[in-house]
Amino acid sequence: MRFRWMAAVSAVIAGVGAAVAGAAQAAPGNVVLGGSSGLVFENNSACSLTAIGYDNAGRLVGLTAGHCAPAGTRLASETALDAGAVGVVAYSDNGEGLDFAVLQFDPAKVTPVRTVGATTINGIGPTPGPGTTVCSNGRSSGPGCGVVWGNLDETITLNQACSKPGDSGGPVTVGDRLVGMNQGRVTGLAGIGFDVPCSTAANPIHSPAFFAPIDVILAAVNATGGVGTGFRPI
Repeated sequence: MRFRWMAAVSAVIAGVGAAVAGAAQAAPGNVVLGGSSGLVFENNSACSLTAIGYDNAGRLVGLTAGHCAPAGTRLASETALDAGAVGVVAYSDNGEGLDFAVLQFDPAKVTPVRTVGATTINGIGPTPGPGTTVCSNGRSSGPGCGVVWGNLDETITLNQACSKPGDSGGPVTVGDRLVGMNQGRVTGLAGIGFDVPCSTAANPIHSPAFFAPIDVILAAVNATGGVGTGFRPI
């Protein structure tokens, strides 16, 4: 979808691919991951984890944006690169649909948590309506909140939270309920270009961010019938 490709940006960090690729030589570690944790992929992209939990087959899985990496790409925790690869992209729509990916983690290496920094995820919430204050958290911007402007359609909700490259995939919450997946900031709409980058999460003067409602994402995950089906946060 053209709108998504204009707004969704993944950060490139030199050398992280080599760190992930070296997993076979890395010592196993107890890597803590939860919603908003930074992830790096062997294709040299960096994104944020939406949430971590289990699917209906008992697999330890998570979600992030689809434009971060294709299926089969190994991934590591940004804060524990010495642990090597801790998971793999089990499914990705490559940013060409809803822009989501399903991650499968190695339970021998990963400890899932509900709270990372300012973000706690204790369940799933409904899609927030206009005027609702939502909060986001990502590896680049950190925690911040903003008002929901409205929905472009059932898959895109505009809001005034901060979104920088690398925040893609991060959780959008209302209280302790996960309501969406951050996918980028708006850089143009209806042929009109505008792009005011977010400087800090505390500065509200910037282009709107957008997220996909989590219930829409989970319905799409279930429709694949594969890894991640029946996802529930821990």
